[in-house]
This record gives sequence, structure tokens and C-alpha cells, in this order.
Amino acid sequence: MKIGLFAQKVNLSTYTLRYYEKRGLIKVDRDQSGQRSYDENDLAWVQFIQRLKDTGMHLQDIQRYADLRYQGDGSLKERLEMLQKHRSFVQEQIKNWQMSLKKLDNKIEWYQAEIRNLPK
Repeated sequence: MKIGLFAQKVNLSTYTLRYYEKRGLIKVDRDQSGQRSYDENDLAWVQFIQRLKDTGMHLQDIQRYADLRYQGDGSLKERLEMLQKHRSFVQEQIKNWQMSLKKLDNKIEWYQAEIRNLPK
């Protein structure tokens, strides 16, 4: 599929896709006329990149992971280690968000109680 349709499917701009390609995050085949041609494997890969980005992995680390991925099976252990490290980071972030949510809930409850106790 062409870059415009692919960009719509992954909800990214064509500029972002070209940037990812320039940075080496994605390697895209070209058709006979030299235009980018994306397939389902590219779709799955870009969606995974988005998940890594959404969970706070830095672009530099995603780029390192992509480089390892393109090296093939010889990099499986290192990729696993990267994902395990990132998973620990995500778990810590979730823990922090849960603590923040609890504090926010406590403050909301305090305001609700104060409002209930206002003179009518």
C-alpha cells in the first residue's frame, strides 16, 4: 500500500513515516516506480513502535531495538533484555500512576465532603 493509505491506517503523518525511515526505524520496500510500498508486516512493526513510544521508550532506544531487529536472530537475547528492562520501567510508571490516582481520588473525596457540608 502507498504511504498515504498506510499513514491513515497507523494514524501517523506521512512526514513521521518518512522520518522513521530516515532514522532507520522502518525499512520500506519500493515499487518499480520508486514509491514506498508498505505491507502487513510493516503495519505490525509500526504499531509495535507506537506501543513502545506510547509506553515511554525513548526514540533512541527504539532505534537501537530496530537496529537489532534488522540484524536478525543473532540479536534475540539483546532484544529480549531491552524489552524486559522497558517492561520494568512501564511497571514502575503504572505504580506511580496508581499512587497519583489514589491521591487524586482522596482530594476529590475531600472536596465532595466539603461541598456536602456547606450551609444550604
